[in-house]
Amino acid sequence: MQVETDVLVVGGGPAGCWAAWNAALNGMNVVLIEKGYVGTSGATAAGNTTTIYTRRGTAERAATVAQRVRLGHGFSEAERIERVLDRTCQNLDLLAEWGYEFPSYEDGRPYRGMLRGPDYLRFMRQKLIKARVKVIDHCPVEELLVSDGVVAGALARYRRTGETLQISAGAVVIATGGCAFLSGALGTNNLTGDGYLMAAEAGAVLSGMEFSAQYGISPSYSSVTKGVVYFWGTFSDEQGNVLPEQGDRQIVVARELISGPVYAILDKASPRLQEGFRRGQPNIFVPFDRLGIDPFTQRFPITLRHEGTVRGTGGLKIDDRATTTVQGLFAAGDAATRQGMSGATTGGGGPNSSWAMATGSWAGEDAAKFVRSLGANRRGRKIHSANEHSNVNPVRNPSDVHEVLEIAKQQILPLNGGFFRDRATLSEASRKLADLWQDQSWRSKRTAKVREAEALIATARWATESAILRKESRGLQRRTDFPDANPALARPIDSGSSESFWAAFQSENQVSAAS
Repeated sequence: MQVETDVLVVGGGPAGCWAAWNAALNGMNVVLIEKGYVGTSGATAAGNTTTIYTRRGTAERAATVAQRVRLGHGFSEAERIERVLDRTCQNLDLLAEWGYEFPSYEDGRPYRGMLRGPDYLRFMRQKLIKARVKVIDHCPVEELLVSDGVVAGALARYRRTGETLQISAGAVVIATGGCAFLSGALGTNNLTGDGYLMAAEAGAVLSGMEFSAQYGISPSYSSVTKGVVYFWGTFSDEQGNVLPEQGDRQIVVARELISGPVYAILDKASPRLQEGFRRGQPNIFVPFDRLGIDPFTQRFPITLRHEGTVRGTGGLKIDDRATTTVQGLFAAGDAATRQGMSGATTGGGGPNSSWAMATGSWAGEDAAKFVRSLGANRRGRKIHSANEHSNVNPVRNPSDVHEVLEIAKQQILPLNGGFFRDRATLSEASRKLADLWQDQSWRSKRTAKVREAEALIATARWATESAILRKESRGLQRRTDFPDANPALARPIDSGSSESFWAAFQSENQVSAAS
């Protein structure tokens, strides 16, 4: 099947929805394609998400920007944060104007700092359909199409029928989310870094991939990694000895988990706060209620689940809006590097959802502008796949792709190699990931699972090579052999290629998390 459109948006989360809306608003024919279902697929759809709703010039905005700059470890950019929050405020006002029902304060005033994920995305889906955006569900994009180095569409495959879909487009927006390395964190099972690989095959550069070692606390029997409630928690070992409260909470928990079980109890939350948590983040408490556990009075076992670039900051390198390093290709949300917004640390819920709104909007606008600049030149272009290895020769004894994925995950997920890093563990991971990548036996059939495995391994390789290069500890980069931050290394690390998998510091005259 063949489809032609002005703007193709790949990925149906918040960033993709805002990109599609703004491209359509700027007069473009738009196709939004998602490997799951637009409205239920991805991390946001799995629960509530906070947002940042502040006006420029207010004390609240100044405090928010100052906090993000402080937590950025030298990488976040104040004016960029301001612009992101300006656009977020504009979009939240627009949602209210459209009729989205925000929660309210006790006095009845609307509270725009919270969005209910499923309602939010269902609302956006209906808005896009009314705007005549063509929404295609359950159709994973497998590779990008290019024409003389300019991205010009994509190849996808319907899950149910296996039928191939070729989409010719004037511009493509990658809004495929990040990669959580199949860790089991809530809403991340289809977030395997697909967009990173497709873009890299087309020549795009990534940045900040070493800042991907983000782990979230969750009950050991739950996938929910929302960490806000643990600010009111007490942590202890198996014998009941309380863990130190000084220092980074995740680091304290990670160190103890390597040697044995860790437990938590949310005993510092007042009754009023407990009620607020249950109302504002109800999905946190579902697993507790099913097991008959009161987390405010009873200890429960916890673990750390890898959230990767879904909550970390690495991703496709963009300019001060949403344009990648390849013509015709734009990136938004978790697919784009968040260094300019969150620096070397996780942005968590609010900053990340705000980033998705802003970069999604800019991606849609800039994609539309690019299509208009092409004029009639885009008609009749000769296009071909950006993936030079899309045709794989069959092998006699193919390997099991699920087994390959398990090997790849073991190079990234364990705390004593992924959370805490050193030269030895990183070098060993680099070698094993390279071996997996070179092995063609598990690629004997071009399936969606194989493509996800390729993307996950590629993402792990960029992250590992970048982590090897950054010989310091800064934010989510925790090197036990280089425990201190090195001021001379306060420069972004770029990475790329699906062949050589290189990583390099940005040059002195290009020291920006955004460009």
